[in-house]
Amino acid sequence: MSRYVIAPLKDFETRDRMIVTVAGRSIGVFRIDGEFFAVRNQCPHAGGPLCQGELGGIVRSSQPGEFDYARRGEFLRCPWHSWEFDLRTGRSWFDPDRVRVRAYEAAVLAGGEVIGCGVKEIEHEARQPGPYTVETYPIRVEDAYVVVDV
Repeated sequence: MSRYVIAPLKDFETRDRMIVTVAGRSIGVFRIDGEFFAVRNQCPHAGGPLCQGELGGIVRSSQPGEFDYARRGEFLRCPWHSWEFDLRTGRSWFDPDRVRVRAYEAAVLAGGEVIGCGVKEIEHEARQPGPYTVETYPIRVEDAYVVVDV
């Protein structure tokens, strides 16, 4: 493993990311709330420029009408197909072969036809990790320089 200086720390004062080439690899370096993360700038799904995607977080809810937006900026969404990756682990959070929206029958009924109909409980799946993982790299600040190990 070799050590590479990415940029002076001050270069991250006005931006949340920098895409650099290190040892022949395109790597996205992100600063989120003072922490640094480095991931390969290639979506393992279809090879898209992953690090050009939007950053987001997780919306959690314990009951209808209440929600909590957590881990702001720690999830990176591929600009090609919107697959999401956790910047801390590189783990994907989307898998189109397993995660689908449930289809329901819909109809227009007269009022009398609705009487006696039971209300079916709606199933919804919790967010599950997908099968893909993007490469992550150890990164830190040394003497006011952002440094990555590749």
